[in-house]
Amino acid sequence: MAKYSARYALQDWTAARGGNPIMAGMSGVGGKEHHLLGVTFDQHMLNADSNEGPDRPDAHFDLVEWDAWYADFKAQDLVVVVDDDLEDDSSANDRFMSRGEAGQ
Repeated sequence: MAKYSARYALQDWTAARGGNPIMAGMSGVGGKEHHLLGVTFDQHMLNADSNEGPDRPDAHFDLVEWDAWYADFKAQDLVVVVDDDLEDDSSANDRFMSRGEAGQ
């Protein structure tokens, strides 16, 4: 398993697979907003006009810039764990975990 937490290592890994950062706002306890983070490798998410019809995945997620995405990633103290066996595959399995959960 490879673990990514440094911005440019994570950004390079994502870009090498044609991916982009995505984020969804979620209401939290006490009215505090939290963000659900992810990366997408799905070309439908890149369709800015949303005219692809009902197959557009996870419409509540928005494409975001790396600066905003990584600020939330760091604030949430996360790491991305990737299955090494699939590293050359653009659809590699990745999981977002807390640093503690990932053993970092």
